[in-house]
Amino acid sequence: MFLASCYKRCPSNKILAVFGKVSGGKSVKCYHGGGAFILPLIQDYTYLDLTPMTLHIPLKSALSQQNIRINVPSTFTVAIDTTPEAMNNASVRLLTLSREQIEMMAIEMIIGQLRLTVASLRIEEINQDRERFLLECRKHIELELKKIGLMLLNVNITDITDESGYIESIGRKSISTALNQAKVDVANQEKTGESGKAAAEKERRIQVATYNADAVQGENEAKAKIANVNAQLLEQEADAARRGQIAQQNSYAEINKAKSLAELQRLEAEEIVPKEIEKRKIEIAAAADASKQRLEAEGKAAAILSIKEAEAEGTRKVLAAKAEGYKLLVQACANNSQDAATMLMIEKLEEIAKLQAEAIKNIKIDKITVWDSGNSSNGNSSTANFVSSMVKALPPLHEIAAMTGVNLPNYLGDLQKHNAATTAVPASEENNKSSKISK
Repeated sequence: MFLASCYKRCPSNKILAVFGKVSGGKSVKCYHGGGAFILPLIQDYTYLDLTPMTLHIPLKSALSQQNIRINVPSTFTVAIDTTPEAMNNASVRLLTLSREQIEMMAIEMIIGQLRLTVASLRIEEINQDRERFLLECRKHIELELKKIGLMLLNVNITDITDESGYIESIGRKSISTALNQAKVDVANQEKTGESGKAAAEKERRIQVATYNADAVQGENEAKAKIANVNAQLLEQEADAARRGQIAQQNSYAEINKAKSLAELQRLEAEEIVPKEIEKRKIEIAAAADASKQRLEAEGKAAAILSIKEAEAEGTRKVLAAKAEGYKLLVQACANNSQDAATMLMIEKLEEIAKLQAEAIKNIKIDKITVWDSGNSSNGNSSTANFVSSMVKALPPLHEIAAMTGVNLPNYLGDLQKHNAATTAVPASEENNKSSKISK
């Protein structure tokens, strides 16, 4: 109930003015419509009436620009404005005033501005151009009324008179001028009427003859026009027939064009589009296959690279192991590389001998017949030379070792001494050996 009693509503034809301690640092706050909460003891409120006020102002002896005093009886309708600035001005200056006091204040302001407006205009301008006079009145009066929160709704000037009779004289002069002008206009019209009558008769006769001539000429022109129209009709009919044939041919062409376009679209939909789709499928499949082959090739290359790297690593490790073994072998031979090579060669002699035996084991010799005719040019018999050549066909062990740069140990004999001993064998022994082989 307390809150309900504090809330004040504002009617549409009034302004609610709240004063006291209000927000915004203002002395009063106005509401047009709606409502507001009024805080007891801190705030108070009142209403400003928006009902229009009609002010009758019988302005007398207002001095015009020509220094002629005139009377301007008028009626002004004013009311409090509802714009925020005007409501604030009205609440500040008219809040505690009665309606009669507000009307008196407005009348004083209007009379002052009305006298100022009359003083800035000539009597002719005031009397004849009422619209300009009312516009000047509004311009001066509205600006002053806005200062106290009022707005001008309507201005009505009833009649304008002067004490010296200047406006009445202007009226009589205007009446005399109008009467004289009317008499002149009547005389001119009578003269114009007689002259016009004669001229009309003349014009009538001329026009009758002209009309007769024009009638004949018109008949001839009408006949020519009929003939021309008939010719134009024939031309138009021929042109229409030609245009009809052209339109028919154009329609046939359009129909054929439409059929061709439809057939083209059908062929495109039935043949080109499927082939295009198949082409796209082939392209996609080829791209996928190429990508697959590329990935497989990359995988194979990576696998081969890994294998080769592993083989290289194995070879490197084997070579490293051999190098380490050779190093230990050289160290075992008192750092003598020649002795180390000899030891390695000795290990391979058995394998070499086997390879030599393999080379001749499959040779089948059924029999050998040697015709010995005696001593040859070198002192040996033919049989000795044959045996010697056959033995020399196999590479001696010392020669194989010499080819590898290895000197065999002394307990395996010496190649040079052996050759010398062979050379020193007596011819008789060679002959005996030859005879044994022959047998």
